[in-house]
Amino acid sequence: MPIPAPNLYPPFNIIRLSHVVFGVKDVAASRKFYVDILGLQVTDEDADTVYMRALEERGHHCMVLQKSDVSEVKSLSFKVFAEEELDKAEAWFTSKGHATEWVERPYQGRTLATVDNYGMPIEFYFQMDRLSPIHQKYELYHGVKPLRIDHFNCYSPSVDESVAFYNEIGFRVTEYTEDEESGKLWAAWTHRKGGVHDIAFTNGLGPRLHHTAFWVPTPLNIIDLCDLMATTGYVTNIERGPGRHGISNAFFLYILDPDGHRIEIYCSDYQTVDPDLEAIKWDLKDPQRQTLWGAPAPRSWFEHGSTFKGIAPQESTLAASPIIAP
Repeated sequence: MPIPAPNLYPPFNIIRLSHVVFGVKDVAASRKFYVDILGLQVTDEDADTVYMRALEERGHHCMVLQKSDVSEVKSLSFKVFAEEELDKAEAWFTSKGHATEWVERPYQGRTLATVDNYGMPIEFYFQMDRLSPIHQKYELYHGVKPLRIDHFNCYSPSVDESVAFYNEIGFRVTEYTEDEESGKLWAAWTHRKGGVHDIAFTNGLGPRLHHTAFWVPTPLNIIDLCDLMATTGYVTNIERGPGRHGISNAFFLYILDPDGHRIEIYCSDYQTVDPDLEAIKWDLKDPQRQTLWGAPAPRSWFEHGSTFKGIAPQESTLAASPIIAP
């Protein structure tokens, strides 16, 4: 199935992804992982919740950890261009039959909670508390030196349907993988902010969150993180990499947090701001699509994911598979 033409005039204007809320069983263990090992900065916390931002970010948080009996994802959030875009978003989702609710979120202005075409919880806001810049406070740089949240990647039971839905609200495809036999999409990378992706979709049991990615300054930061994790009790949390993707051209490392939420550490992709930029097509059987160089992805990378609160994932009907490491 061909990818849809870019929708340059969506019903409301999303700027970028903003933050993720993780349910975690042990807040202290997760805090140690994200703050002491990865290097995110705490902006507020209590016994049950930790708010964090990366080093280039001015908004109050890009990740929230909440005490939970279940390891799960509470929501994925996006920032819109202006306050009035929230009302446009509510009207659009309501017209499509999606439940909407205005919710209170600390450090944010009006926030709209709704769901996508598969029931995945998503939220939209315009205003978030601004904090003083810290990008030149180099004494704070440690761990992998995370600069900003970069993207989400989600499992979808139909990548074609997910791409069609998000295309309606303005997400443009930059790269995609097509199964030649069926003509269906196996994966697609879509963006708002002008990078390779804000949210991507991978074929599989879904909806589930495959990973959340953070942008770092250089590939050497990723090597430093591997050394740090290997000598602080986290070597088994390294799942895949380092290596370089064919898709996105990014240098990458995949790790698992104490609850099994997957994090990608990521750098070196490219700019995609031109509205008429052609999407790049990859064949599913091309061994360099997922790994330009480096070890092939392990089976866990194709099967493991984080569930969303209150959502029962469904099986994909597309049985095609890329190369999987033995």
